[in-house]
Amino acid sequence: MNLQDWIGRSETVEDIATAAPCAALSATLDKMPADRPASGAPLPRLWHWLYFLPVVSQSDIGPDGHAKRGGFMPPVALPRRMWAGSDFAFHEQLRVGDALHRTSTIIELKEKTGRTGDLIFVKVRHEIRRNGSARVALTEHHNIVYRAAPAPDDITPPPQTAPLESAWERGIVPSDVLLFRYSALTFNGHRIHYDRKYATEVEGYPGLVVHGPLIATLLMDLLRCQRPEAQVARFEFKAVRPSFDIHPFSVHGQPSPNGKTIRLWSRDHDGYLTMDASATLT
Repeated sequence: MNLQDWIGRSETVEDIATAAPCAALSATLDKMPADRPASGAPLPRLWHWLYFLPVVSQSDIGPDGHAKRGGFMPPVALPRRMWAGSDFAFHEQLRVGDALHRTSTIIELKEKTGRTGDLIFVKVRHEIRRNGSARVALTEHHNIVYRAAPAPDDITPPPQTAPLESAWERGIVPSDVLLFRYSALTFNGHRIHYDRKYATEVEGYPGLVVHGPLIATLLMDLLRCQRPEAQVARFEFKAVRPSFDIHPFSVHGQPSPNGKTIRLWSRDHDGYLTMDASATLT
């Protein structure tokens, strides 16, 4: 089976941007009061992840908690799957109550060999439209990496030291309850986020893995708290190193001298960079 045959495959999903998930995520992020927003209220950047949830029958779930491969996503044989990063272009404001339409297309598949073994990268383009419009309101490129199972002789890449100084900072305690609530809100069955026995004994992690999208959401929330008037036109992030629930971590922001670009990053308890991101303001 040639995995390249999956390039160009697409699927379309429709949803309604209802208020209840927004209130639930507000409570999860300690944004109080966590009341249901009124219809027409702007949807914060990245909160579109609360919608278009992967509704998969229980019998179609694979051993890692994800949907079995070979449908829309290619049947990659490598067992470990991670969210490597994403980039976004925000063309039009999404709002609570919008009727949303998302078209997803696999646009790239690359096979590589790294220091930790074989890797397969899959890039998916998501285009979201609202209320029947032909215009694209949000474009997202989602990068997924598949990796081999852990081995005793794996070579661990050297960590990158995170910047020591930042204009903004917030400490995060990634409890198992926080990770469970975010998994539930995004209907994410990936067991590395809530099943400690699976995460440590099967996939070889030291603890539960903090969701990459959760960290990205916390970075954007930091920007929104510090610059509530700012309108973000573009945002991109790259997962550099996993974060785990066994230690706290922190999110940081540093505006550029002209204030148009904001560098955002997350740092683990050892001072290492775990996510690197940037936001471009209109």
